[in-house]
Amino acid sequence: MKSTTLEIDDCGSGSIQPPNGAPCASSKQEAPPRLRLPATTDASREALDERRRRLREAGYCIDQISGAGTEIEPALLAGSIEGFVGFAKVPLGVAGPVRVHGSAAQGDFFVPFATSEGTLVASFQHAFNAMNRCGGAAALCTDEQVGRAPCFEFASLAEAGEFARWLPSRLSILQETTAGTSRYCRLRTCHASVVGNTVYTLFEFSTGDAAGQNMVTLSTQAICDRLLVDMPKKPRSWLVESMLSGDKRATPMAFRGARGRNVSAEVLLPSRQVERYWRTDAEKMEHTWRHGINGAAQTGAVGLQGNVANALAALFIACGQDVACVAEATTALTRVERTQAGEVYASITLPNLIVGTVGGGTYLPTALECLSMLGCAGAGHARKFAEICAVVALAGELAIIGAMSGGQFASAHAAGGRKGITSSNRGNGA
Repeated sequence: MKSTTLEIDDCGSGSIQPPNGAPCASSKQEAPPRLRLPATTDASREALDERRRRLREAGYCIDQISGAGTEIEPALLAGSIEGFVGFAKVPLGVAGPVRVHGSAAQGDFFVPFATSEGTLVASFQHAFNAMNRCGGAAALCTDEQVGRAPCFEFASLAEAGEFARWLPSRLSILQETTAGTSRYCRLRTCHASVVGNTVYTLFEFSTGDAAGQNMVTLSTQAICDRLLVDMPKKPRSWLVESMLSGDKRATPMAFRGARGRNVSAEVLLPSRQVERYWRTDAEKMEHTWRHGINGAAQTGAVGLQGNVANALAALFIACGQDVACVAEATTALTRVERTQAGEVYASITLPNLIVGTVGGGTYLPTALECLSMLGCAGAGHARKFAEICAVVALAGELAIIGAMSGGQFASAHAAGGRKGITSSNRGNGA
């Protein structure tokens, strides 16, 4: 990442010190002044131009984001899109910096959000300011793996049982098969369960810095091809994916380990900051969240969280991730608790975060700039990106719980949402 120094002014907004050697508007050989972005709620042309100027001055490349870059050649999009005609332009805002103390992510980060939801970026900025006042948030990525789940139907229960008992003995051979399909994909474990005459398997892989869904699919196909040659009895039918893996579906399976990256973040907010930023207190925030999780439990929700989808969808679109994976990434657990000292302890755990910093859409011009803004472009940064995602998701949880607790949720949306809609452009359903 670009090394920055965080300062907090009297209004709680963040400022940055541009990195050493960053290009400056002035040709003078002196340290550029500390910079602060205009308020996220300032929608003027002047504020837009000033944000861009200050980000460039701080050393960030935003040519593609700002529309000044060269359009990508259509041939380079082969494998990413078919029937290509153009781009769906989604507004992109920047909030931050936010301070992160992670095992891989360390420092202050400006965060890009691609969204058309009014008040979203401003809400995250508000939460970032509160978190920074407390020294930032801690984060930890604890596990990384992606699974595929073939199934094999046999002629009888006895044959299915024989295959399930035999499969674990083939792990080392299947690991060799996997290594032959990719420089990065590695088979970690395999599991089998018998359902009548059908065996459901789950192969778990590590995928380096890639999100890895395509990688593990190709490796699993190679594993199945090998199994079909070696297995004691041939199946009557089989599938390379039985939907047991949880791909793009919210399931509780990830809580037992990980699907993608398992990452957590936490922050401790003193009572004075809770009052300052949300006009509430620790007891009310804890009480609000207790009502929320009781409501979510009645819906049968997998995971207990407030609005993780908002944070991750906006980040995923900005950073070239597979947005459909938000469906499973919302399998999360949020905690909001009052300490004996009257502080708010808040944490979030995302056991099902499918993200990568190579492969997929990460090569797209705007995605590359957004990942670079976070210091997460290219190999070696997936864990770092995951930890930033967790801190951003935690900020979103604080924002919604704080607003609900302080009675500001509806008024904030009324004041900040849908300002650009007028009678001339309103649709029939507006």
